[in-house]
Amino acid sequence: MVSAPEVAPNLAMAERLIIQAAEAGAEIALLPEYFCLMGRRDTDKVDCKEAPGGPIQAYLAECAHRHHITIIGGTVPMLSTKAGRVLNTCTVFGPDGAAIARYDKIHLFGFNRGDEKFDESATIMPGRTPVVCDLPTADGPLRTGLSICYDLRFPELYRQMAPVDLIVVPSAFTYTTGQAHWELLLRARAVENQCYVLAAAQGGTHATGRRTWGHSMLVDPWGEIKAVRAEGEGVVCGMVDLVRIKEIRTSLPALSHRVL
Repeated sequence: MVSAPEVAPNLAMAERLIIQAAEAGAEIALLPEYFCLMGRRDTDKVDCKEAPGGPIQAYLAECAHRHHITIIGGTVPMLSTKAGRVLNTCTVFGPDGAAIARYDKIHLFGFNRGDEKFDESATIMPGRTPVVCDLPTADGPLRTGLSICYDLRFPELYRQMAPVDLIVVPSAFTYTTGQAHWELLLRARAVENQCYVLAAAQGGTHATGRRTWGHSMLVDPWGEIKAVRAEGEGVVCGMVDLVRIKEIRTSLPALSHRVL
């Protein structure tokens, strides 16, 4: 997605893409970080924060039920205990519209190089708890670890989750950091945890002038990129093959060789 500063058109865009994914046979849809709002100011997300069960979450639940698909809802600005700050929250809804899981982003992005400056801690309150959940599929539950964007740089988070079948990383990587590290980090997390990694990203030039890296992709447990979209609104589809995971873990049992 290339999300706008207004919520309504972003929700409409998200549903268009979810419909495309469902019609292509997808059982699970992942949206990017802040799919619902890429504000003109950092404080815009604070202004549209919502409590659990709020309108953006209700829309995601309705979409999941309407299109009979599991939706991992990128992130939504969620009410926190500190004034002026929100939680950056990933919510998951099953094909019946029921809530499955919630994860609050733990690691907050900070970057300062020339004119590029980001400090998520100014408006976001960090989460504390890693979250793993089972997503329903026709082949049985898919063990899935939830993470968000900057979390990708902290491999210890994913080690706490392992073993899982799938790691998801809804993101809005900057063009600068994404060009340098995005693919490298996604493939590393897939290889070291011997699982699939699915990363839906903001990708393009936004109305605010900010440019995000994009390159939404699915990576398999051997580190091979199975599907990718460089930028622009669209859908990336791929298969999570549980037999492939088992074969790789059997031939190279690195997870069972862990010492620390």
